[in-house]
Amino acid sequence: MDGGNGGRLGGPRRRGREIALQVLFQWEAAGNPLEAGLEWAAGEYDPGEEVLAFAAELCRGVTRRRLDIDGLIARYARDWDLERLARVDRNVLRLGIYELLYAGRPDVPPPVAINEAVELAKRYSSEDAARFVNGILGQLARDRGLATGSGGVAPAAAPETTGRTPVAPAASPEAPAEERTAAVPAGQAPPAATGPASSAGAAEPNGATPPPVTLQPKAPAGVQEAAGRGPGRESRR
Repeated sequence: MDGGNGGRLGGPRRRGREIALQVLFQWEAAGNPLEAGLEWAAGEYDPGEEVLAFAAELCRGVTRRRLDIDGLIARYARDWDLERLARVDRNVLRLGIYELLYAGRPDVPPPVAINEAVELAKRYSSEDAARFVNGILGQLARDRGLATGSGGVAPAAAPETTGRTPVAPAASPEAPAEERTAAVPAGQAPPAATGPASSAGAAEPNGATPPPVTLQPKAPAGVQEAAGRGPGRESRR
């Protein structure tokens, strides 16, 4: 994935988003503390100060606004329980919504925030997931009156977003069926600093910290990472 500015994972911002996705994935899958995940990423990827600072900004922002963000995902992803979304897709959406609504970066306009989330989904999940992410974020941007330009935002009817119970839209993005898996049971939402426990992240029998749950890209894009070192499909190290 070439972000236009060189580097192993593309330009600094795109590399930061990929590292943020990796850290958030571990935070949720294995219950790793967020700051420990960022420290691990610094040693694992050697991203440099600029990239790591951006990744940390995204991770801390997402966890700080997680309840608001997850409420929006649940509202806009019609017919899909939040906990049944694939973990990687859920965290791509969290990053996209945070950048779209809460990051407050004028240098990341809505079309860029949407496109970057779509590219993350393409690389680490599937084309179906990318369309799903595109539709959710595009609809949210329209409902908030955010300019999305002409760049590939799928049309959909606007859902009702006021009150405690959302009204289902007449049409909504279709969730990628083959990528949906059961995740964290209801009632086990992660707190601000640490992720929820899961079977993937259960403690080792001897009490040692489990190895990181990592993601591997679906396919090389730009410069290919060394085997097992890039954020992407789920694996154990």
